Amino acid sequence: MDTDHLRLFVMAAERLNISAAGRALGLVPAVASARLARLEQDLGVELLRRTTRKVSLSLEGSDFLPYAREILAQADAARAALGGSDAGPKGTLRFAAPSSFAQRHIMPLLPEFHAAHPDLTLDLRLSDTRFDLIEGSFDLALRSGPLDDSSLKGRKLSDDTRVLCAAPGYLAAHGVPAAPQDLTGHRLIAWSRLGQQELVNAAGQTALLDTERMISRTIVDDGDAQREATLAGAGLSVNSLWNIAAELADGRLERVLPGWRLNDRAVLWLVYPRSNVLTPKTRVFMDFLIRRLADHAGWSE
Repeated sequence: MDTDHLRLFVMAAERLNISAAGRALGLVPAVASARLARLEQDLGVELLRRTTRKVSLSLEGSDFLPYAREILAQADAARAALGGSDAGPKGTLRFAAPSSFAQRHIMPLLPEFHAAHPDLTLDLRLSDTRFDLIEGSFDLALRSGPLDDSSLKGRKLSDDTRVLCAAPGYLAAHGVPAAPQDLTGHRLIAWSRLGQQELVNAAGQTALLDTERMISRTIVDDGDAQREATLAGAGLSVNSLWNIAAELADGRLERVLPGWRLNDRAVLWLVYPRSNVLTPKTRVFMDFLIRRLADHAGWSE
């Protein structure tokens, strides 16, 4: 199977434009179309549906795409192992991350990364809803929590300490809780999946964060929205320190029960499918993020 044809197919599938994919590879549209037709003939299936208006993936093309990416990754890794001059990071890296983290900490780093790796394109999918890495054909993703998925491998980026916080104005109006039981009756800006949680202090004592005894009139599924609602004085919230460190430092937010944190031992992981070869493009982006963000001051305690 010709890897040049596979590379053309992958680029056309990502762009849903055969001509644009061909131009990126130095091919005129007629040659690009002919090469894709040859690949489809060899495989005996239609990978891309073409109409006068658009190009779309067929069902077979959608199923074949992750395998095509894996074949190319294996080929690139093999060339890198042989020290080939054409083995540097290039192509497109598909990366999934929580939108709130990416907006605060990854997007400002992009000019630096692109200056160092001008042949690498980042396809960023940013959402606080978790993507399936394998079905979505992602090369890399940022996740928080235990690494308990056996289909994934990963490297630790940082601890992910989560704490209670509120705006000074809210605390002035509604009182400052002195102990976990004082949270009863307070307004809570609730995460959509946040149920009852356990708190822990430095001495190892635990207490229940009983959300059912709090007033939850605002429920969100986005970290930025949760932070902004907290800043506006809508209530208390549970936030990762990476999301509110600047606001705590400048006094716009205050820790609530500062001796306590969520007892979940959450960790920020950079993860990739276990079946994938760790390609040069994945390795350089992972190394870059770890070099710039690992063990960031103020994200853990």
